[in-house]
Amino acid sequence: MYVVRSIVTYLAISLYVLVAGSIGLLVAVPFKAKNFLYRLGHGGVWLALTLAGIRYTVIGRENVPARAVVFCANHQSNVDPPVLFRALHRRLHILYKAELRKLPVLGRVFEVGGFVAVQRENRDAAFASIEEAAASVRRGNSFLIFPEGTRSKTDDLLPFKKGGLVMALRAQAPIVPVAIMGGRAAMQKGSAFVRPVHVTVRIGAAVATEGMTAADRDDLIAEVRRRIEDLLRQGPAR
Repeated sequence: MYVVRSIVTYLAISLYVLVAGSIGLLVAVPFKAKNFLYRLGHGGVWLALTLAGIRYTVIGRENVPARAVVFCANHQSNVDPPVLFRALHRRLHILYKAELRKLPVLGRVFEVGGFVAVQRENRDAAFASIEEAAASVRRGNSFLIFPEGTRSKTDDLLPFKKGGLVMALRAQAPIVPVAIMGGRAAMQKGSAFVRPVHVTVRIGAAVATEGMTAADRDDLIAEVRRRIEDLLRQGPAR
């Protein structure tokens, strides 16, 4: 059954991106209707999760400050980004791998939507992207980062990359630790098919960065990592 659901989901979302994404760009670019593009994005993600049978529970939403923040989450599955896009913020911006800009329609949607691409193999370009994202946060946009940089194959966190946390530091924005659990079971190794799962999103208390400088970077990274580990130890919702 999940194989059929997966095929239907892939076909439906491919069609949705092609049609809704193209319409969204036609409206958003000339009329600067970014909110319209986000509404279409949320509609597409909701459709994908619903068709694939991915459900989620959010715990700790009250911990999100009423201002622009940087959400910092662990990463275990391809299911994580769409769930967090729906669960965390109505206009969530994302730092993403520059290779994804090559995706037809979707790459352009990311750009117009204010997502920031990072070329990790080019240090100067990566630094420029971090500066661009920090400026966006200062303008009031909340971002999602995955500091591990790639999916962890175990429940243990991988070493954190510094770029996204430096972005928060330069923007002097609160960092909100997030633990997402349960998504790994959706896709077994080597399989493109998605199994229905229930995902838990735990949101922790924000870590303030006001007054911190580059000298505080390593301590900040260690504190955010500790808080995500604490959230993971609490386990999934029961």
